[in-house]
Formats: sequence, structure tokens, C-alpha cells
Amino acid sequence: MTDRTNFDRRTARNLVGLLVLVAVVAPFVVTAAPQVVGAAGSYTVLSSSMSPAIHAGDVVVVDGVDPDSIAEGDVITFRPPEGHQLAGVDRVTHRVVDVVERDGTRYFETKGDANEQADGALVPASNVVGTVWFTIPKIGYVTQFAGTPLGMLTLIVVPAFLLVVSEVYDMLVASEGEDAEK
Repeated sequence: MTDRTNFDRRTARNLVGLLVLVAVVAPFVVTAAPQVVGAAGSYTVLSSSMSPAIHAGDVVVVDGVDPDSIAEGDVITFRPPEGHQLAGVDRVTHRVVDVVERDGTRYFETKGDANEQADGALVPASNVVGTVWFTIPKIGYVTQFAGTPLGMLTLIVVPAFLLVVSEVYDMLVASEGEDAEK
């Protein structure tokens, strides 16, 4: 084989590796910093109330919008109305089934696609975070796991330790090679 063939194969492998790396890392970047794609926020969906469109463990990337532009059928993320909060839930993602005007204030009647009935309270426009722009399937499980002590150990401490061991090993091999040359 010629050096050119080896270079071409190596270049192709490197390019494929880079593309795989970008494909794996990009969803995590968008989840952690949705502003890089111009989004207002990203949230992990905790229940399957919106299935089959959105499942538990999916991440919704939300685009901030003017509440006046929200229409029936849009999927919105919102803070639960006063008196209707659920323990541990600060954002809900449901579909708008009706837009209501009362005393000059806009409200949204919402419902999870998998739910039989609409939510128990109207959502004031001021509680809307935005509309769902796109979802990233199942990545929420990884981000939630990463926030646990075992997740930190598995995804940060162990790889960092292995990197240090690898670097020490490389330094030892390089110093043995220098000693052999003398």
C-alpha cells in the first residue's frame, strides 16, 4: 500500500470519528445550553402524558414565543397555575385544546395527548415558557442519571481517572523509550 492510501483511509476514519462524536455530543450541548440553537430552554419530560408524540425521558427544546401567537393544537411548556402545582414539577408540556379570553387576559386550556380529560385549570399566558420547537428522544434519562451521585461517578470521575492513568502510562512508555535510546 502506498502512503497516500494509508493517508486517505486514516483521513476517512478520522472524519467518520468526528461525525460520530458530533452526533453524540450535539444533543447534550443543545440540552445543556439550548441558546446555542436559539431556543429559550430545554426540559426533560417526566411522564408519558404526551405520548405518543412525546415520551417520558425525552427532552423538549422550547422556543420562547409571544403568547398571542399560540393557537389550538400547539404544544406549550408552562409553569403550572397557582394552586395546581405538582410536587417536584415546575414545568409541564401539554397541547393547547382551547384559547380563552377573560377580562382581557389570555388563557390556555391544555391536555396531555394520552390523557382522557383536559387539565384542571386554565393556564394564564404569563405562565407560558414557550412552544415546543423539537424533541430529543430519551436523552433526558442520561441527563437525569448524570445528576445523581452514581451518574457523576460513572460519567465524570471514572473517565477522568482513566484519562489520568492513560496519560501516566504514555509518559512511562515514552521515558522507557528514551532510556533505551541512551
